[in-house]
Formats: sequence, C-alpha cells, structure tokens
Amino acid sequence: MIDLEAIGSRARTASRALAQCAAEQKNHALMLIAQALEIEHHIEAILSANAADIAAARAAGMAPALLDRMLLDRRRIAGIAADVRQVATLADPVGEEFDARERPNGLRIRKRRVPLGVIGVIYEARPNVTVDVAALCLKSGNAAILRGGKEITRSCAVLTSVIRQALHEAGLPDDAIQVIADPDRAYVEGLLRLDRFIDVIIPRGGAALHRFCREHATIPVITGGIGVCHAYVDPSADLSLVVPIIHNAKVQRPSVCNSLDTLLIHRAIAAAALPPIADALTASGVDVRADPAALAILGAGERSRGRVTAATTADFGTEFMALIVSVRVVDSLDEAIDHIVQYGSGHSEAVLAEDAAVIDTFVAAVDASAVFVNTSTRFNDGAELGLGAEIAVSTQKLHARGPMALQELTTFKWIVVGHGQVRG
Repeated sequence: MIDLEAIGSRARTASRALAQCAAEQKNHALMLIAQALEIEHHIEAILSANAADIAAARAAGMAPALLDRMLLDRRRIAGIAADVRQVATLADPVGEEFDARERPNGLRIRKRRVPLGVIGVIYEARPNVTVDVAALCLKSGNAAILRGGKEITRSCAVLTSVIRQALHEAGLPDDAIQVIADPDRAYVEGLLRLDRFIDVIIPRGGAALHRFCREHATIPVITGGIGVCHAYVDPSADLSLVVPIIHNAKVQRPSVCNSLDTLLIHRAIAAAALPPIADALTASGVDVRADPAALAILGAGERSRGRVTAATTADFGTEFMALIVSVRVVDSLDEAIDHIVQYGSGHSEAVLAEDAAVIDTFVAAVDASAVFVNTSTRFNDGAELGLGAEIAVSTQKLHARGPMALQELTTFKWIVVGHGQVRG
C-alpha cells in the first residue's frame, strides 16, 4: 500500500531544499544523472525492464505506434543522457530578477523568479518522460512526483532508481524525484487530490487522461500534448518546399503529438501539388484519406499501393499518431482557417506560402501554441526550440503555452524594499 500523504510530504520538504540550491550544485547532479544513464549495468537494467514492459504491452495488443513510444534502446538512452547534459548547460532561471522599478514614494520593487514547488506529472507510454521531467524539475528547483502508465511501470521504476542514486551522490535530497510504481489507477485519483503538497498537475497522454485530470483534480492542471495538426498549402507556396515539408511533418516520427494529421490545400494548386505529395507519402507507407475533391485528383486506389481512399467525417479532427493523413481541398485561406478553428487542438499549425499577406493573416488568425511558416510542425519541441527539453507542450494559455521548459516551471514573487515608508 502506497502512502501518498508521505510521498507528498517528502516531496514538499525536498522542494524547500531544492529552491535554495545553487545552480552549480543542480548542474552537478544533472551531470551525475547523465553519467549514471551511461553506466553499463544501469543500461542493462533499463533495457531489461523495458523489454519486459514491451513484451507485456505487445501481448495485450498495444498498437505499433505506442510500442514505438515505449521502446528504449541504447541509442535512445544515449539521447536521453545527452538531453540531460543539455539541460545542465542552460541558464538557471531561479533567482532571476526583472521588472525593477522605483515608486514616487521611494519604494523599490522588483520580481524574482522562483520554483513552482512540487509538480505531479502523470504520463502514459513514454518512459523517457521520466528523465526529461526529472532534469527539468531539478534545474528549475522543483520536486516531482511521477506516475507513469501501467505499460511502463518497470521502466519508470528503474530509471527513477538511477536518478535518485545520482541525487544522493550529489548531496541533493533523493525525495526530489519520486515515482508511484503501483499501476492501480486509484493512485492517480489520489495524486490529483494531494493539494496539501502538490502545486500543479501536468498530464501527458491522450484526451481521456486529460479529461480525467481536469474532472478529478483539486490542484491546478496544465493540459496539452493532444495534437491535431494541420498544414495549409497556399497557391503562392514554393512547390519545391512543399513535398519535403509535408513528408517530414507526417513521416519523420508519426507517433508523436506534433506530427501532421491533416493537409489543407488550395484548389488553385491542388492539381499540381497533390500528386507529388501523395506519391511521396504513400511511398513511405502513409495512408491518404482524401475528401471528394482530393480523391478526384488522386483517384482511389490508383496511386502507390492503393493507399489513397475516401475520407470520412471522422478523419478530420483526429490525432492519428500513425502513418495516416487526411486531405481536404479548400477554396480560400479563410476556409482553411475555419477548418482549423473547427478541428484543431491548439497544438501546432503550419502555413506554406510566399505571399506575405497570407502568412500574416494565418499567423494572426490561427490560435495555436506554435504556428509554423514554411517549415515542419515537428519543430514544436523543447529541444528543437532551444529549450533543452520539455516537460510538456501546453495548449492552454495560463500560465504557460507551448513547450514547457525551465522558465515555464517557475513563477515569481514580488520584492518590495523601503526605508520606513507607511501607507497613508
């Protein structure tokens, strides 16, 4: 039986210690974590635990896309360690002072950036999130309570053990990072109600998890990571750029939230642009689900391997997380924007155009955490945007939006300094 109150209390105590740690000590701990992930017996333990998780998930019928998200191998572990080192090189936001001013009465006022405190993170089939969260929370002075999905319980337990050992060696409280390893879903609801100790909950998973957290939490919840991502191809687009951008956005890693789900293409360019786009996608194993206008251009079953089929209503507004893309032909920029307003999730949207007025209108009118101009939606990622890593991609507007990294894991306090002033 797991005592959530005890876990929360230990996390709160650890958070107070972390908030006062110098950047050098936190960076030392991060480097020790990265080194520990590269020790051979740790690698073997991680791979063994992950193999057991993968075997159980495959036996339970988990989809290939999710199995890919679960998988850890030597290359991915090395990448995780590199990401931790990258976080160690980033500027520490804690203690930064800004918005300094002096009032007419002589009061000197400034804001100082401070950690949020204790962060609860609930995530599904991505064990790498364990390390990403730990690194970002440690660098930003926050303690973290982790609850990975039942599919990755073994992987999370081993990774957390490695992290806690490194924290101990660095002289930091190992309770700064704790994991709830029991797969019983009751612990999720218990975590959501641990408001005495936890300052914010960040769920990383599907829409059902996000909805469950919003409905049951007594703690502020930051949601995101649900990607229904669109790309609009305008008649002014440079056709030499369109195919590689669309291909990358869909194919480079289809199982993640910033991969392309729906292609919107202007009727004036559809006949010229759609065939090479479809050829490139289908050659890479993508199923293209086309609306009637797109289907008339491509021909059902006539292109590569018969992968072009008629779209249904359900194919729009769906996060596929697989080698599937829906296509719709639109008559105007306004129609494309209206489609995104109706079906988008506020995650990542792209416009391919050379017309500055089209670009400006799209950027201004589309409400998303990130808007991309003549590039792939796959760049909505903390590391790719220069943040080192991310704890989540928030599609909310309070208090953070887009990839949440170090600065987004802090808040601030007002500091007011006087010399005897009293309020009249």
